[in-house]
Amino acid sequence: MDVMFVMPRRESLFRMGTSLGGIALASMLAEDSRGQESDAGPMQPKPVHVPAKAKNCIFLMMEGGPSHIDTFDPKPKLKQLHLKEFVRQGQQKSAMESGKRYYVQSPFSFSRHGESGVPMADNWMHLPKVADDLCFFRGCQVDSVNHPTAMYQMNCGNRFGGDPGIGAWVTYGLGSENQNLPGFIVLPEVSYPQGGAANWSNGYLPAFYQGTPLRAKGSPILDLEPPMGVSRTRQRYNLDLLSRMNQRHAAKHPEHDELSARLESYELAFRMQTEVPEAMDLSGETKSTFSMYGIGNEATDAFGRKCLLARKMIEKGVRFVQLYNGTWDSHDYIERAHGNLVRGVDQPIAALIQDLKQRGLLDITLVVWCGEFGRSPDNGVRGGTAYGRDHNANAMTIWMAGGGVKAGHAIGATDETGMTAVEEVRHVRDFHVTLLRLLGLDDNKLTYYHAGRFKQLSQFGGKVIEPLIQTS
Repeated sequence: MDVMFVMPRRESLFRMGTSLGGIALASMLAEDSRGQESDAGPMQPKPVHVPAKAKNCIFLMMEGGPSHIDTFDPKPKLKQLHLKEFVRQGQQKSAMESGKRYYVQSPFSFSRHGESGVPMADNWMHLPKVADDLCFFRGCQVDSVNHPTAMYQMNCGNRFGGDPGIGAWVTYGLGSENQNLPGFIVLPEVSYPQGGAANWSNGYLPAFYQGTPLRAKGSPILDLEPPMGVSRTRQRYNLDLLSRMNQRHAAKHPEHDELSARLESYELAFRMQTEVPEAMDLSGETKSTFSMYGIGNEATDAFGRKCLLARKMIEKGVRFVQLYNGTWDSHDYIERAHGNLVRGVDQPIAALIQDLKQRGLLDITLVVWCGEFGRSPDNGVRGGTAYGRDHNANAMTIWMAGGGVKAGHAIGATDETGMTAVEEVRHVRDFHVTLLRLLGLDDNKLTYYHAGRFKQLSQFGGKVIEPLIQTS
């Protein structure tokens, strides 16, 4: 009777490691290990894959899905179709779609601005001043019309959560220029976005790459100051003792790399006690700066503070700052809803771009504005005709500024009603790959080995959207 010999897994790996195949595997792993922990520290600045256009990124996330049709992509055809019955064919539907539907014209008029002549809804009063610094992309499409899954996909590349956020990938690849602040900082609303903190998670990357949420007013982090009676000298002594104990434990369990990440988090928290209060302090800013950002004005104060803090964080060497504003989910009364939302962010965003530009930071800072999807040209009758719009995964507008983008251009287009992208149509993974490229990272090289395979932001690869990038 023949007996099958089964080689133990450990011996199999050992033999492979001493073979030519093992040498090739080791070479492959070494080539792909950039961005991971090193003797210099996990957050030290790291070399780029390709020449970078930008060093930092400020990501303005308009949670809820702003309507491209009512902001930056005018559709005069809807005026002719207003209140005519709409029948959607071959398009992805959301769960709330039912009953009779009708076309909705935009309640906003549009004008062209700057030498580029880009159109904007007329309720944008301040953004037109920087029209020639903006690059509009109208060809992006996503896969989901549900807020949490669409948020995950826009922020993490994966609809189902659990993957690293864009900022985590960027800091994993590039490190940070300030070792006393997190490389990835988030300025959320008081109420977190749909999907929660998973939108800025480190996912399967080491813990020190996760986004750190800070509050724009009051103490930026709860319990930032040590307890009464505990001096920094005492804290330092306690941390050193804990470090020695943990290092002994780590030497016995080298496979548990979470411990080194936790130690690094303790050290960063200690350093942040000094750095964060100063970085978040706006008292040194001039009255004219406050006025420019709309700080002190009830409508613009909250987001104005976030934008000004984002500029300060970039100056401090923070690699990736994400700001949240919501909610843009205007199913009803879109004139009032979008009108108020635009009023709250218009002046602060324009001020941010102007401020970065006059300080010489816009060229090296990529600014991104987007939501998780666009809106449809129609809506349903739900007890009356309160004009609004439904979710739309097939068309949206993203704009960028600075950081090597083709300023003063509109790339891509949607059809005559704004229902779907028809020119330069690209999946969101291509947008992610392009964002990484502008920051000097190659999505195919920025990988992390997890669950048996090398993973990346785009999930399984994408193509750079070359028309968005300034060539000269």
